[in-house]
Amino acid sequence: MPRPKTHDDALRGRLLACAAELISTDGVDALSLRKLAADVHTSTTAVYSLFGGKPGLIRTVYLEAFEGFERELRAAATSDDPVEDLIQLGLAYRRYALAQPHLYTLLFTDAARAHLHQYELLAEVSANAFAILYDTARRGVEAGVYVDERPEVIAVSAWGLTHGLMSLELQGNMPGGEQMGPAYERAVRALVNGWRLSRAGVENNPESRHDTRPGEVAAT
Repeated sequence: MPRPKTHDDALRGRLLACAAELISTDGVDALSLRKLAADVHTSTTAVYSLFGGKPGLIRTVYLEAFEGFERELRAAATSDDPVEDLIQLGLAYRRYALAQPHLYTLLFTDAARAHLHQYELLAEVSANAFAILYDTARRGVEAGVYVDERPEVIAVSAWGLTHGLMSLELQGNMPGGEQMGPAYERAVRALVNGWRLSRAGVENNPESRHDTRPGEVAAT
C-alpha cells in the first residue's frame, strides 16, 4: 500500500495562498518562511520539500498569478465576435480580481516586474495575457468593425479602464455606495462600443463583417 504524501497538493495550495497574501500585503522582501509555515500550521521543511526554498516559492506564487489570469482571459474570448469577446475579456478581468485579490495585486507590483526580468518564463506568461487582449482588438480592426486605430491603442484603453475600475473597487473607493458590478459592465460596453465605426461607416466599409446593434453608442 503506497505511503500517504506528507506534503500534498492541498498543503501546497494553502502555502501559495498564504504567501500571496503576505507578499501582497507586506512585500516580497518581508516574506518569512517561518511565519508562513506557522500561519499554515506546517513546518519550513514543507516549503523546502514543495518549492525548494524561498526563491522557488516566490517564483511559483507569481507564476500562479499570471497563469491563472491568462486562463481566465483565454476562456472568455472564444467566440467569432471580436466586439463581444473584448467585452467579455473586460468582465473576466474583474472576475479574476475578485476571486483572487491577492494574486491579482501581485500582477502589477514593482516586485512582479523585478521577477519578470529574473525569470524568462514569468515574462512569457505575462506577455501571453496581454497578447489575448491585443489579438482580440486586432481581430476587430481587421474585420473593419472599429475606427482606423492601432490594436495596441484599443487594447491599452480597455486595460486602463478595467484596471482603474478594479483599483477603485478593491480599495473600497467607490463613491456614494455605488455598486461596481452594473457600473463596471456598462463602462466596459461603452468603451468597446465607442471604438466602433458609426452605422454609416460600417455600411460603407467593405471590410466590415459586423453589424452595429440597435441602440448601441458608436464612435463617429
